[in-house]
Amino acid sequence: MKMNLQQLEYIIAIDRERHFAKAAEKCFVTQATLSMMVKKLEEELGIQLFDRSQQPVKPTREGVEIIELAKKIVAQTKMMKDYARELRDEVSGELRLVIIPTLAPYLLPLFLRDFNRQFPHLKVHIREMISDDVIMALKQGSADVGIMATPLNHREIKEHPLFYEEFFPYASESEILPKKKYLLPNDISPHRLWLLEEGHCLRDQLVHLCSLKHAEADDNLVRYEVGSIETLINMVDSNEGITVLPKLATERLTPQQQAKLRVFAPPKPAREVSLVTVQDFPRKKLLQHLKECILEAVKDRVIIDKKGLNVVEMGE
Repeated sequence: MKMNLQQLEYIIAIDRERHFAKAAEKCFVTQATLSMMVKKLEEELGIQLFDRSQQPVKPTREGVEIIELAKKIVAQTKMMKDYARELRDEVSGELRLVIIPTLAPYLLPLFLRDFNRQFPHLKVHIREMISDDVIMALKQGSADVGIMATPLNHREIKEHPLFYEEFFPYASESEILPKKKYLLPNDISPHRLWLLEEGHCLRDQLVHLCSLKHAEADDNLVRYEVGSIETLINMVDSNEGITVLPKLATERLTPQQQAKLRVFAPPKPAREVSLVTVQDFPRKKLLQHLKECILEAVKDRVIIDKKGLNVVEMGE
């Protein structure tokens, strides 16, 4: 018996569940069948994939690498079926979309309903992930397309720029700032700045923008870190201090909150937002449809051309 996709799906399930019986249940087969198929795969490969002496079951060192390869093979096989539908001019199958948390609540409501209406036979699965996890999911084949801040400069990831989202200072009413129309990034004191927690690319961009690389090392200079943009806004409203918001996040502010926004001096700082895929992603038509739908939804809200902007890097 030669290796087949079903065996690869079995070892992926065991790795996920860390239990043969639970994996068999998820795969709708008996435990005896699953165990026999995995044993045959191990014999064919000449490698023991799982350490069965442990509970929960763990993959061996060699098994970890084989399982990662199996995930990519299974994902590519599924993608081939969806790509074949595209060749027949059918936008159907499945789209596994991942998006960073600082974009998801503001961008998804703008385009998702129209996208679903345009392509009712396409199943869209969405997950929020921080930037590093988006890249990992794309590389491992557990996601098809990401929406995130760029540039990444990652050799295995292809970036498809969508738009540029301007940054705005958001300050408490008691915050002492220069009495001028436009602020400079260095007008913001690191003593007063609220930041997102580690792992968010928006945090990295603000650290880079406000030159906080060295200040971060001093706990007295960086304020308490929070997990979402909404919490940043609430902390400024309820306490003191200042934060920096991307454009789409400012659209939900009340008139009273809008009054707390300031403007940066030109060239205005902004973040680049892109669709990201692996380099050889084959579903070009789907990607183009997704891009067009998003751009139509945000065309009056964001900037499409980066000319004259200070596109903030992630920092080093």
